[in-house]
Amino acid sequence: MPTRVLYGERIGREGHLRVGSSAVIFDPGREKILLTRRKDNGLWCLPSGGMVSGESAAETCSREVLEETGLVVQVIHLIGVYTSPNWLIEYSDGNRAQAVAFCFEAEIVGGELEIGDEVSEMGYYNGQEIEKLDLMASHRQRILDAFEDQREAFIR
Repeated sequence: MPTRVLYGERIGREGHLRVGSSAVIFDPGREKILLTRRKDNGLWCLPSGGMVSGESAAETCSREVLEETGLVVQVIHLIGVYTSPNWLIEYSDGNRAQAVAFCFEAEIVGGELEIGDEVSEMGYYNGQEIEKLDLMASHRQRILDAFEDQREAFIR
């Protein structure tokens, strides 16, 4: 997990690319989004994680949701792609990465909500409730974009 984020003109050059996916799962009324609280840093976030070789971004999204929440999901559409050459994630082991994150809306098709190994708690939250949570900074824009309910993907 990142220990800090560094900002600067084209600082992303100082790291490697890290590709990942996150999932927005709405409640039936489309008023709340499922968030998880990470065990490693205590921050709230969308179910998410890094892509592994041999899988697509959508497969990464589905796998991470299953691992973290016990839910089987189907990706519906791409909410957006999020990356910036002007920030760099620095990990506690010294690795540095510029993130390339795909954020998808997903719907539940099976499974049961249960806390996975990486998660300490989870729940559905509306926009006002989310503002009060200690949220991973990189997920804030993804959540705002999801609530826009725009069919065209955001490129940020």
